[in-house]
Amino acid sequence: MAQAQELKTTNTHSKCDTYFDTIQSRKKLPLSLQETLTDAFAKIPASSFPEVPSGKVIEILADTPIGEAVKILSESNILAAPVKDPDAATSSDWKNRYLGIIDYSAIILWVLEAAELAAAALSAGTATAAGVGAGTVGALGAVAMGATGPVAVAGLTAAAAGAALAGGLATGKVMAQDGPQVADNLGEDFYKVILEEEPFKSTTVRSILKSYRWAPFVPVAKNSAMLTVMLLLSKYRLRNVPVIESGKPDIVNFITQSAVVQGLEGCKGRDWFDSITERRISDLGLPFMSIDEVISIQSNELILEAFKRMRDNKIGGLPVVEGPKKKIVGNLSIRDVRYLLLRHELFTNFGKLTVMDFMNKIVSASQETVTVTQPITCKPDSTLHDVIHTLASQSIHRIYVVDGQQEVVGVITLRDVISCFVTEPPYHFDDYYTFAVKEILNE
Repeated sequence: MAQAQELKTTNTHSKCDTYFDTIQSRKKLPLSLQETLTDAFAKIPASSFPEVPSGKVIEILADTPIGEAVKILSESNILAAPVKDPDAATSSDWKNRYLGIIDYSAIILWVLEAAELAAAALSAGTATAAGVGAGTVGALGAVAMGATGPVAVAGLTAAAAGAALAGGLATGKVMAQDGPQVADNLGEDFYKVILEEEPFKSTTVRSILKSYRWAPFVPVAKNSAMLTVMLLLSKYRLRNVPVIESGKPDIVNFITQSAVVQGLEGCKGRDWFDSITERRISDLGLPFMSIDEVISIQSNELILEAFKRMRDNKIGGLPVVEGPKKKIVGNLSIRDVRYLLLRHELFTNFGKLTVMDFMNKIVSASQETVTVTQPITCKPDSTLHDVIHTLASQSIHRIYVVDGQQEVVGVITLRDVISCFVTEPPYHFDDYYTFAVKEILNE
């Protein structure tokens, strides 16, 4: 077991190294400029980074129901939040007070597995999960107590199939298809199960945090270098970094990839910034990800397949394309799952809802045309500053590179942009950060 875990850590670390080494070889910055930047970022403390817009970090209590957590994230216009343990409110140690970070990635995983649970239960011949029969009680109870991983899903699916057989129903489709396909005709019953019936209704942030966590809680101190923060947000794939103050229990700041790129945007006019960002992205080796590596979704595919594809590939967004040449027609983000949970009256036939139908319904209901229907793109001859300005001003997390026919040829993410400005000096993550990075890779 220990050897397997060590191998997993080694392989993941190797992927981080490969990604970062590729960037370093492609961006072709003069060595003197790169050394100057690295030295400068190493001298800037994390405490100098601007506070979150509200002045106070948004936190979610561990016993908050998932539906309420989605509302908090959506209303606060944030992708993630630290999770605080209400049972450790008097502790002076942040390690006891904070259990992790909840984000839309974790919620996506839970929703898809909950869809499979609901589909199995409903396909067994009942309108609510609670009425499946005695055979499911054990599995449903396990979910209620927090066993929401694959084992619980398999247990309920098998139990539901057994209940259906006992009732004389055909159950082949229950066992043979994915949740999104099984759920084709569930309609409103899906939401009744997920949002109104037990145990799903009472599922809390605490219960899904460990099973579905993509965002480990790896804080830095106020006196840590911004170089450390930027490396965590680029090479080591974190999307946010909490900042703590020694001897105090609460998080004092929450630095995200988006905030760092917005900070870089504010450096326009400085020689070091302009000397890099005035270059065309193609001259910097961007996009780092080729067209063959870009995960996309056709506009006529099911919306749940889009979210499933994000889950399976651990990515935060997809270009919506049409045809074999992948002409871009839209964009989906992992945060769009909030519409399925908060505006479910729009999607009663969600199992048969296509990506295009999903986007059109959102636009008609909320007029969010910029972030949903209009794909945000750039061309290979765009400058890096053009890309940074678009990412920062539109508050988006990726921009798709297209050719003259609007066909996708690559994608540039916040991670890619931050990586253009930093390199990792030898032994930078010794001591405490050696442990911190291993914690990331072990998640």
